[in-house]
Amino acid sequence: MIGKPLALAFPLKGSQLIEASAGTGKTFTISALYLRLVLGHGGDESGFGRELLPPQILVVTFTDAATKELRERIRIRLAEAARFFRDEIEQPDALIADLREHYDPQQWPACANRLDIAAQWMDEAAVSTIHSWCQRMLREHAFDSGSLFTQTLETDHSHLLGEVLRDHRRFFCYPMHDDALNWARNNWGGPAALLP
Repeated sequence: MIGKPLALAFPLKGSQLIEASAGTGKTFTISALYLRLVLGHGGDESGFGRELLPPQILVVTFTDAATKELRERIRIRLAEAARFFRDEIEQPDALIADLREHYDPQQWPACANRLDIAAQWMDEAAVSTIHSWCQRMLREHAFDSGSLFTQTLETDHSHLLGEVLRDHRRFFCYPMHDDALNWARNNWGGPAALLP
């Protein structure tokens, strides 16, 4: 006998980790977990304990492109599941069918409404990159973190690298003498020669 799919059995409490390579269904699994959180699936044993809306669910990924794709895929899954809970479409996939089986048919209309509301709230969803989420938290909690209200995200670090190389040269090369100094001059040149 085959057990429940991971996305339906995965505990929604505590710290959990899903590690997977590209093309292994991470987005599918994340969207399934999202559906469960919206519906309050799993009760007290493996669920979160209550229903959530998109602004209450944090999804963090690596790139801006991934956040846009993830947000759209979750919106589509929410809308598909809502239509399936209303019997408007055939089952989109076995996972949504299994999820619906965990609810009494009398609950399906309420579940569909909850999923529809969540799909409409996806513009407010907390789906972001790691750096943008960190930046938002620093901005929202500026007093607590002791940071400035206005900060900029630096993506070009070449000036910092140049400064580090100049500091390294001053600290290590200036005190050199004789053969060591000649070797450093011949092999390293100036700090700019070490830049990638």
